[in-house]
Amino acid sequence: MDRPADSLSTGELQRLRLASQVHEGLFGVAYVLDEPSAGVHPAEKHTLSKLLTRFVAEGNSALLVEHDMSLVAQADWVVDVGPGAGVHGGRIVYSGPTHGLGSVEESITARFVHPGPLHLNDAPRHPARGALKFAGITARNIVDQDVTIPLGQFTAVTGVSGSGKSTLVTHVIGRHVQNAVSTTVTDEPEEPPTNDAVTVTSVEGLDQIQRLAHITQRPIGRTPRSVVATYTGLFDRVRRIFAETDQARRRDWGIGRFSFNVAEGRCPECSGLGQIEVELIFLPGSYATCPVCHGQRFNQETLSITWRGYTVADILALSVTAAKTVFEDEPQVLRALQALEAIGLGYITLGQRATELSGGEAQRIKLATELQRNTAAHTLYLFDEPSTGLHPADVELLNAQLHRLVDQGHTVIVAEHHQAMIATADHVIDLGPGAGADGGQVVAVTTPACLTAVSGSLTGQYLAAEAEVITAG
Repeated sequence: MDRPADSLSTGELQRLRLASQVHEGLFGVAYVLDEPSAGVHPAEKHTLSKLLTRFVAEGNSALLVEHDMSLVAQADWVVDVGPGAGVHGGRIVYSGPTHGLGSVEESITARFVHPGPLHLNDAPRHPARGALKFAGITARNIVDQDVTIPLGQFTAVTGVSGSGKSTLVTHVIGRHVQNAVSTTVTDEPEEPPTNDAVTVTSVEGLDQIQRLAHITQRPIGRTPRSVVATYTGLFDRVRRIFAETDQARRRDWGIGRFSFNVAEGRCPECSGLGQIEVELIFLPGSYATCPVCHGQRFNQETLSITWRGYTVADILALSVTAAKTVFEDEPQVLRALQALEAIGLGYITLGQRATELSGGEAQRIKLATELQRNTAAHTLYLFDEPSTGLHPADVELLNAQLHRLVDQGHTVIVAEHHQAMIATADHVIDLGPGAGADGGQVVAVTTPACLTAVSGSLTGQYLAAEAEVITAG
């Protein structure tokens, strides 16, 4: 009962909030839940489904914003918004009984509501390039456990919420690799949460990893000054292109002139934010579009410079897909745009503010930034539930890119609940068998197909229920 909130997993927090409503016994209430399945193991979704059914039986209404198709299939009514994302979405594609969604050809969701059997990988794609071995791990509920991670392959860490997945991936593997390599890309805290000692008897194989990339759903920036174009680095080349125009050269303007962080080129009213903060008495401040530059961030003198008919503000207003056509002969910019589109973010604008991005979008932008680097250094990529907040179609794109990293010779480790992602892994490290004091044990280290035969694995049981075994390759 005295467990700190910051030590709870996403799934535990979600269910804790729901549990607070159970004992109320209310009726006539509309429960609006934003992705209640986020961070929840398939074994726990059954309990969640029963809880929602109970709410409705007691005379309440439940409205879910949801991507988990097992919950969508149980709904009485579905409102499908799309058909795509961003400028390609925003329409009600279907609103009606769930069984009618399957006949809507325009719906991307329709093909996932009743999917075919899950294909389980039964062998790694190729031999491992070594192994990362941890002996005597003790951290939170993990006590004296040994774990071996094959290098150059895709490993999924599975188990119910609270079984120790995030602890293993973030506070054990991530921290030890981070201390051993010279290059690290991470936005995780440097120290584990308070009162959490992490001890390991021995570690082998750290010398085989040159680089760590720990990619989470934390925001890529906390102010409107951080945008997609700046985070991915493509805006550096864009600014150079504008500085190389004849108009800019005649005025002796450098690339700094086309940065909304430099006083000479930005709008003086909003200081390049495109917005002004409106202070409200007794309420949190809010933002409104700048009345001078109308959200364009730059002053009129800077906007007088054009390249192929575009001002620098026009470029920031382009979607990733539209920008690909504009920059088709600019390899440096095009590579970044292709990486963003491959991960399902073709709809996003280059000037999209970090504060307006979802956690799933932020994580995929980080991944796209990694994909465009195409580094030769053996990199360990760590992800904590990367499928959270993603539509099944986006999960397919994400999974393909993670496997692309492995095909390039890198190592990918994901803590994950999504069955479709787990099914394609080369190896599965299943923790459990339960949560909290009943978890923290290595139940199995095997392939997804073989996990179905492990009697003590809840993950294996749910994979078996949906499975069709295939041979890797």
